[in-house]
Amino acid sequence: MTFLNTRIPLLEDEIGVPVAARDATDWRLAAGARSSKFVTQMVNPVEIPRDFRLDLYRGIALWLIFLGHVPGNILNRITPWEYGFSDPAEIFIFVSGYANAYVYGRVMEQRGFVVSAAQILRRAFETYVAQMFLFVIFIAEVAFLSHGSHAFDDAMNIRFFRDDPVQSILAVTLLKFMPVNMDVLPLYIVVLAVSPVMLWLLRRVPVVALLLSGAIYAIANLTGLDLPSYPKGHWYFDPLAWQFLFVLGAWCGLGAADWLWRLVRSRTVVITAAVYAVAVFAAFIALKQLEAGDLVPQWLQHAFGKTYLGVLRLLHFVAIAIVVNHLIPREWPPLSSWVLRPAIQCGQHSLEVFCLGVTLAFAGHVAILGVSGNPLVRMLVNIGGILAMIAVSALITWYKSTRVSFRVTVPADENISPSPTPPKS
Repeated sequence: MTFLNTRIPLLEDEIGVPVAARDATDWRLAAGARSSKFVTQMVNPVEIPRDFRLDLYRGIALWLIFLGHVPGNILNRITPWEYGFSDPAEIFIFVSGYANAYVYGRVMEQRGFVVSAAQILRRAFETYVAQMFLFVIFIAEVAFLSHGSHAFDDAMNIRFFRDDPVQSILAVTLLKFMPVNMDVLPLYIVVLAVSPVMLWLLRRVPVVALLLSGAIYAIANLTGLDLPSYPKGHWYFDPLAWQFLFVLGAWCGLGAADWLWRLVRSRTVVITAAVYAVAVFAAFIALKQLEAGDLVPQWLQHAFGKTYLGVLRLLHFVAIAIVVNHLIPREWPPLSSWVLRPAIQCGQHSLEVFCLGVTLAFAGHVAILGVSGNPLVRMLVNIGGILAMIAVSALITWYKSTRVSFRVTVPADENISPSPTPPKS
C-alpha cells in the first residue's frame, strides 16, 4: 500500500531540504565557483523503519478519547474503561513516550544531544501553540453553541474565564487553567519538554533513569505532590506521576534490555498478565452488578485512581500491553490492509486529530442534549465524529503527499563571490 511508507525521513524542513543540510552550503559557493548544479550539500536524513502498531494504537486511543468526552454517549457502556482500571489516556502517553524515544533516540545517536533536544523542544512548542489555539477555538465554540446563555460555563469549566478573563488568559499561557477535555495536551507538553534529559539518561545509564523516574512517581503518589491549577486545586493528570509511564514507553522505544524482552515474551508473563486483566474485568462486573463501588476503601481507590496514575491502574495497563504485544507482532499482516488505514492515519496525525476531537465532542454534547433520549442521534454523533476525524487525517495525509520541494540552484553565468573579509583592526 502506498500510504504505508516503510521508512520516514525525520529531519525535514518546510521546503523539503533536510534540516541538517539546510545551512551547510557547498564549499564552492564560498570560493565563488560557477555552477548550475544543486549547491546545497545533501546530508542523508535520519531514517527509521516505521512501526505502524504505534499509529494504530494512538489512532484507536483518539477515537476512544472522543467517545469518552461526549457525555451521555451510548457507546460509553462498552468502552474499555467501564471494565478496567486504565483507559485511552494511558495508551496515548505510553505510545507517545515510545515513539519519542524510537524516533529521537536515533537522532540523538546519529546527530548528538543538541540536535535531538532541539527537535523534541520544537515538537513541544508546536503542541503548546496547538493548546493555545484550541483554547481560543473552544471558547468561541462554547459561546456560539450556547447562544451567550452561559449554560455550559460550569460544565466546561470556563466560568472563571467569564469572570476574570485577564487572569484566566495568563493562567492558560502558563498551563494552569484548562477547560474540560483539555488536560491531556498540557501533560504531554511537560513530559515532552523534559524528555531530552531523560532520553539521554536512558541511553547512557538506563537503570539510573528508571530509578529516578520511579522515585518521582512514588513521591507523587505518597505525598500527593502535584502542579497547581487556576483558580484553585491541582492538575487532573499529575505530570510528576504520569511521567513514569512516558519514561517506561521511552525505555521500550529504545529497545529496553534483552532480558526484559525475553521476559515480556515468555509464556509465564503473558499468561500472568492475561489472568490479571481478566480478574480486573471480573471485579468490575461484580461491583457494577452489586452496586458496591462505595464499599471500596479509600486506599484502594487511590491505587487505581487517575490523577496520580495509581499502581493498580499502571499494572493493569502494563498487563494489557503485554498481552497486545504478544497478539500483534510488528509484521502483523492487517497493518498493511485498507481496513486499519483510517485508524493508522489518525494516529499519524495525532495532534491535529486530538484537537478536532475536543471540538467535535462538545458539539456532540450539545446535539445529544438537544434531543435527549434519542438513540439514533447519539449513534450519529459517534459515527459522524469519528468519520470527521478520519476525513481530516486523510486530508492531511494527501496534503503532505502533494507538498512541493524546492532546491536552490545557481545559474551557470552567475558569479558568486564570497563576502569581503573586514580588515583587521
